[in-house]
Order: sequence, then C-alpha cells, then structure tokens
Amino acid sequence: MSTPELPALPEDFDPAAPSAADSGIFGLPVRPDASRFHLIPVPFEATTSYRPGTARGPEALLAASHQVDLYDLETERPYKQGIFLREPSAEIVAMNAEARPLAEQVIAAIGTEDSEEVRAARDRVNECGDRLNAIVRREVERALAGGRVVGTIGGDHAVPFGAIAAHLERFPKLGILHIDAHADLRPAYEGFTWSHASIFYNVSTRLGAPPIVQVGIRDLSEEEHEFIESSNGQIRLNSGPELSRQKLEGIAFSDLAERIVADLPEQVYVSFDIDGLDPTLCPHTGTPVPDGLSFAEATYLLREVVDSGRRIVGFDLCEVAPGPELDGWDAMVGARLLYKLIGFTLLSQR
Repeated sequence: MSTPELPALPEDFDPAAPSAADSGIFGLPVRPDASRFHLIPVPFEATTSYRPGTARGPEALLAASHQVDLYDLETERPYKQGIFLREPSAEIVAMNAEARPLAEQVIAAIGTEDSEEVRAARDRVNECGDRLNAIVRREVERALAGGRVVGTIGGDHAVPFGAIAAHLERFPKLGILHIDAHADLRPAYEGFTWSHASIFYNVSTRLGAPPIVQVGIRDLSEEEHEFIESSNGQIRLNSGPELSRQKLEGIAFSDLAERIVADLPEQVYVSFDIDGLDPTLCPHTGTPVPDGLSFAEATYLLREVVDSGRRIVGFDLCEVAPGPELDGWDAMVGARLLYKLIGFTLLSQR
C-alpha cells in the first residue's frame, strides 16, 4: 500500500496558536485529501447497559481536542501528517435515535415475560447492529484503500466490529491489543447479538479468530473465562488483578509491558475502551470499574509496541462519555489519549 502525497499545512499555520472555533480535530485546518490519518466517528450506543452518554463521545472529543498542544513530548509532531475527523453518518445518527429507546425497552423488561413487543424491539436493535457494521466496514475499507491510516471513535464498544473486519481483510495476520475493564466475550448480552459486551466474541467467532491480547480486564463472567481458557492461546488475558498484584510485588511495569507485547504479531490493531483506565480518569464512562491502568501505563504500553518494532495499523477508541453537566474531564483525557494513539500509530509506521 503506497502512502499518498499530501499537501503541506498552510504556510501561515501556527501550531502554538489557539484553535479557531470552526477548525477541525485538534484545531487543524486540513482537508481529507491533505490528511494521512482519518478518524471515523460512530455516535452509536444502542446496547449500553448501565448508563448512556457514549454516543456523544465524538463531539466531546472534537471540542476537547482544541485544548491539546500539538507538540507531543513522546511522538513529537503527528499533526504534520494531517488528521481529519469525518462528519458522522446521518444514517448512524438516525439509527441510534431509533435503536436506543428500543434497547431501553428490552432492558427494562428483563426478568419479565418476553412479549411479542419486546421481541420485536430486540430484533430491530439487532438489525440496526447489522446495518451499523456494514456502514462502518464500508467507510473504513474506503479510507484504507485510499492509503489512509484509520481510527474509529465510538460510541459504545460494539461499534468497531466493522472497522476490525476491514483491517483484518487488508492485514490478515494482525493481532489485537485489547485494553478494557471488561472481556467483551459474551455470545450475546441482554438479548443483543451486537452488544458492547460481545464485541470480541463476535470478532473471535466471525472473523477467523485473530490473536487477541487483553489488558486490564477486571470484570468478566465465568463463561467468558472458560471461553478464554478454551481458546488454545488465541486470547491472552492480562487481567487487572494480576497486573496489580505483580506491581505490588515489585515487578516493574516496563517488564510487564514487554511480556504483554511479546504475545502480539508484527501488525497490531489497538482496541481501546476508555474504561480500561483507572475510573478517576473516565468517571462518566458507561460501565466504570475500580482499578485500571494509569494514563502513563497506557501510553508506556503503546510505546512498547512501537519500540518492539511492531506496526500499529489502526485503532478504535470507545466509551468516552461527557458528564451529565457537560463535565469535560472525560473528554480532556480522551482527547489526549486519542492524540497519543495517533502519534504512536504514525511513529510505528516510519
């Protein structure tokens, strides 16, 4: 795959100046044809089971990104290669508006008689999930075919299935670095086939069982644990309790990161659920769980992928949710994590 020739930023662009209100992601005045990195927003959260808000993640990240300094001490100047945030799909926005109330109806009926109305609502949510996967896959495939590097922004953690499918088609030997508080290996959850709690069950069973290295998992069912145990090493679990215990026993996180990355193949897709971080960094995410990675540990892990000589070919960042009072902390953390993901991805491809 050749890298397209990209026009430079405008000569008068000042990366240290305040962002204009109408500027793009990270305040950049770049067009899609001038951007090596394309971000695809997916404001969809139909199956969020605890509390909603992640559908507002892309718009919250856009607003918070204007506060991020463009010179990064670890990755230097990723903005120079052009970063473009696409407009959300109007069809996805409309589907979310339809599917979320239907999902709430299904969730509210759990434990009661499964009526025809509830079954119809559940079926429609699953149909929306099918359609969502097709739209996202098509958009990511187009961007990859154009020589772009692609990141997908949720929404809940169900949304990147199509993105992962598109990346696996182009990079069939890739492995997935999955950072999360949850294993997301349920065959279905609350009746939803395309649940945020089922993303990696679906990836494992529908997309050829690529290697998956999970980091920071603190909540999982016994069935999910058995699924991991029966995967013959396809899924490697580095649980939150295990990592915390090893750190408390004096093992350096640098050694743990090296061991984690050693299980990944040469090409890596990063799937990052923000609740993989300590919940003090993402208090309004859909399903926060105590403990989790620090911001420094998360970025160190990304750095270790790059330093090992592996290549990050794409990523998703999901479950960023602004607070009910438009609290910007979650988005501020998310925007900085997004810039690190972009920076390390580009750094790995030099």
